[in-house]
Amino acid sequence: MTEPVKIVTRNFGVDRAWEIDVYESRGGYEGAKKALSMEPAKVVEEMKAANLRGRGGAGFSAGVKWGFLPRDNPKPRYLVVNGDEGEPGTFKDRALMQNDPHLLVEGIISACWATGAHTAYVYIRGELKLAWQRVEGAIAQAKAKGYLGKRPFGVDFPVEIHTHRGGGAYICGEETALLNSLEGKRGEPRLKPPFPAVVGAFGCPTVVNNVETIMNVPWIVLFGGEAFHALGVKGDGGTRMYGLSGRVKRPGLHELPVGTKLSTLVLEIGGGPLGNELKGVIPGGSSTPVLLPHEIDIPFTVDSLKAAGSMMGTGCAIVLDETVCAVRAASNLARFYWHESCGQCTPCREGTGWVHNILANLEAGSGKVEEVAVLLSAAKSIMGNTICPFGDGAAMPIVAFAQKFHDEFLRHATLKKCPYGGRFAA
Repeated sequence: MTEPVKIVTRNFGVDRAWEIDVYESRGGYEGAKKALSMEPAKVVEEMKAANLRGRGGAGFSAGVKWGFLPRDNPKPRYLVVNGDEGEPGTFKDRALMQNDPHLLVEGIISACWATGAHTAYVYIRGELKLAWQRVEGAIAQAKAKGYLGKRPFGVDFPVEIHTHRGGGAYICGEETALLNSLEGKRGEPRLKPPFPAVVGAFGCPTVVNNVETIMNVPWIVLFGGEAFHALGVKGDGGTRMYGLSGRVKRPGLHELPVGTKLSTLVLEIGGGPLGNELKGVIPGGSSTPVLLPHEIDIPFTVDSLKAAGSMMGTGCAIVLDETVCAVRAASNLARFYWHESCGQCTPCREGTGWVHNILANLEAGSGKVEEVAVLLSAAKSIMGNTICPFGDGAAMPIVAFAQKFHDEFLRHATLKKCPYGGRFAA
C-alpha cells in the first residue's frame, strides 16, 4: 500500500524543524523561490486548479477567493492569516504553527506575490503562546536571511509579516470580527457586503485565509494544482489535517487524503470508542451537528458532510460513546456559545441565553417536557437571523442533539434524573 503524501506534516517529528537551517535542508523555501519566478496570475491559476477548499471551516476555494481582489483598486492589499483557532475540539493549526512555522512563512510569501500584497498579518489566538513564539522566530530568521523585507530572494517585491495576538474571544475566528480586532476595534462581525476582498483590513482589499490553507501553497506551486487536486476528490483537492478527540481510543492529528471516510478515521485510525458502543460523532468542531453511528460511513469532505446534514468545519471530530449524556453534552456546548456571543445581534445575544437556561434546567433535573419543544423553537429562531455564522454555529448542534436524542431529552424531563449518572442540583 502506498504511503499517503504528507504536505503540511512532512516535518512533524523532525528535530528542531522550526529552525530555518533544518527547514531548508529538507527543501524548505523552494516553493517560494519558484512562486516569485512565476507570473502572479499563474500562481492564482494553479491555486484554482488545485481546488484547495479553505481549511478554516467555510470550505470556499482559496484560488477563487484570491481572484475576488479588485484589479483597479489603487489601495494597498493585505493578506491576513487566521490562526485564532478557538473552536472547541479543534487543535490542528496550533500544532502546525508550533512544528513547522517556516512552512507558514513560505506560504505567506508565495500568497503575497500571487495577490499583490506587500504586508501580511498572522492573527494568533492569545493563549497559543508557543505557536506565536515559533512563528515570531521563523519570521525573524527568514528576515535575517533576506527572505523577507525589501527584496525577498532578490526579487524587487517587498514582503513584511507581522503577528497579532488575539484576546481570547471565540468570535474573532470569524474573518470580519478578526479584522476589527486587528484594527484595534471591538471584535464583532461586520455586515457583508462589502466583503473583505473589497473592503477588508484598514479599508483595503484583503484576503483572509486559514493557517492550514496557506501552508499548502508551497506544495501546490512546486508540484502543480492538478497534482494537488488528484490527491483528493473531484472539486476538493489535496490532503487535510483531521483531528480526533473525546471518547476515542487513539486521539490525535492525522494528515490524510481528502475523501477519507469519517468511519475510517474514527473506527480504524482512532481505534473506535473508549466504551462498548459508538453513540455519535461531532465531525468538525463543536459548531457542527452531531452524526449518529449509521451516518458516518461517508467521505470526510465538505460536500459529503453537507449532504449528511452536518458540516466539515475544521475537520476535527469529537467522538461520543454510550457513557456520554446527550443533554449534558448539549448543555456544555450551549454554555460556551452563550458566553462567547459578541452580543451584537439580538437573536444570538438573547437566544443563546434561552437555550443555555433550558438545557441547564434539563441537566439539573428541574426541566419540563414542554421545554424540549421550546428549546428547539428557541434554537431555530437564532438560525439565519444573525450578521455572521456564529448564530447558526451555536444553534445547529443543539437542534441536532435535541432531535437525534429526543427520547433522552424527554427522559431527563420525566424521570427528573439522568440515565447516565449526570450531576443535578441539590
